[in-house]
Amino acid sequence: MLEVTNLMVFYENALALNDFSMRVDEGSIIAVIGSNSAGKTTLMNTVSGLIIDTKIKEQRKGGERITLYGTVKFRDEDVTELPPSDRVRKGIVLCRERHPIFPESDVIENLKIAGYLTNSAEVRRMTDYFFTLFPVFDRLKTRKAGFLSGGEQQMLAIGMTLMAKPKLLLLDEPLLGLSPVMQNAVVDSVKTIREQTGLTIVMTEQFARPILPMIDRGYVIENGMLTMDGTGAELMENPEVRTAYFGV
Repeated sequence: MLEVTNLMVFYENALALNDFSMRVDEGSIIAVIGSNSAGKTTLMNTVSGLIIDTKIKEQRKGGERITLYGTVKFRDEDVTELPPSDRVRKGIVLCRERHPIFPESDVIENLKIAGYLTNSAEVRRMTDYFFTLFPVFDRLKTRKAGFLSGGEQQMLAIGMTLMAKPKLLLLDEPLLGLSPVMQNAVVDSVKTIREQTGLTIVMTEQFARPILPMIDRGYVIENGMLTMDGTGAELMENPEVRTAYFGV
């Protein structure tokens, strides 16, 4: 479904991604694991196309120069230069880190806003699915999103991406800053989404322990470079991964 080949991203003279390649098969859950500033968010922004918008904005204001090399293919189509809005229409949808939501709007309003590309019947269907997936929101439908807990905001952010009917769901550090209980709830929801919809999911994380048991394949990235890859079970048994990303 997704092929990232020899991807290199420069911010001025700083190399954020260095010859990174990755393959994502349809229906799989893939993890990209790395520490802070390893290049995970740059990868997600490049696959989603957000970096194209950032590059154009920086050029217009004479700011930071962003340079890309390599290719991103989605279902055998080269989308490397495609703007993010077109990628969303093709089914590539990113849930950015730190659960971006509309804090002044309530839960229902956030979901409706996120469903702007779909018809009203689909919005209702996906809204119903959201409340089935996250039953805690049954009592929070009219609560302003800014008053939700961090874990609840993350769940809402995932629900908002689902409203766009993705074929490839990108989750950038969905467990960041969450309590262990909320981390488990989010992990369970990701597993449920894949089981119930067959959705292809790529997620980044720096704390690997909660996600390795459920992934089909993982890629370890350090300083923008791929250093290791393997199945979830293989990475769980690797002593270097356990030391660096298990907190042990």
